[in-house]
Amino acid sequence: MADTFIIETAALRKSYGSVEAVRGLDLQVPAGSICGFLGRNGAGKTTTLKLLLGMARPAGGRARVFGLAADAERDSVEIRRRTGFVSDEKDLYDYMDVAAIIRFTAAFYPRWRADLEQRYLRRFELPPGRKVKSLSRGMRTKLALLLALCRGAELLLLDEPTSGLDPAIAEQVLQALVAHAAGEGVTVFFSSHQIAEVEQIADRIAIIDRGRAVLAGALDELRAQFCRVQLVFDDDAPAIELRAPGALRVRRKGRVLTVVSSHGADQILDETRALCPASVDVFPVTLKDIFLETVAAED
Repeated sequence: MADTFIIETAALRKSYGSVEAVRGLDLQVPAGSICGFLGRNGAGKTTTLKLLLGMARPAGGRARVFGLAADAERDSVEIRRRTGFVSDEKDLYDYMDVAAIIRFTAAFYPRWRADLEQRYLRRFELPPGRKVKSLSRGMRTKLALLLALCRGAELLLLDEPTSGLDPAIAEQVLQALVAHAAGEGVTVFFSSHQIAEVEQIADRIAIIDRGRAVLAGALDELRAQFCRVQLVFDDDAPAIELRAPGALRVRRKGRVLTVVSSHGADQILDETRALCPASVDVFPVTLKDIFLETVAAED
């Protein structure tokens, strides 16, 4: 059975003056997934989120969320009604207290979950009578997340949800996201610079560079495709240019030749067998390795 995609973009473009923030972005996010959205600073992550919510208009291409056109006024309102969004700035009304901003937000969402509200007030240890302006960065993040999680959303769009948080609070936020996604069946699409955190909770990733998706898929499948092949020679490693597909980077250091491949090891091993290495080892790679090699390949 084909995947149902909550988010789909095709040839999506957006410019700010002479700067192309998003240029030809193709993206698909299946329903029920937790998808990490990775990229360098300025790669186009935040702009993409704004385009998906109808907060910015594309210069070309299309973006659909729940099958609705994100650049159509009526559809974009429906998308925002069904989506919980947490921006990187964690925009909140500083003059309100915690209880007041919860009541204010709940009034806009008929599907507001009072049971979840009480759960996250306790879990996040949010003081109802405290003014928002007096909250720490971590408390503000948890409050913004509560407002997103309790509105009965089918999709969570999160822009750097753990940015600036200490490890304990970041872990609390991540655990809450995973538990909520599993318990409520929502789709989560979140941008992050914290690759270890993405690897911890995501089942899919999309890597964007210079406004284009350069790699996307199920994390387990990508880990199976990528590997590091290490060949050790009796003398200095030979200088070679590999023709095997997927050979992203070749490094020589003394007797050691290291190849990072995005298409498994078999064709690399076939091509290097004639070089008669003294030993050959194949190692798995981390998501950080995949990210760095994929982005480096675009330079």
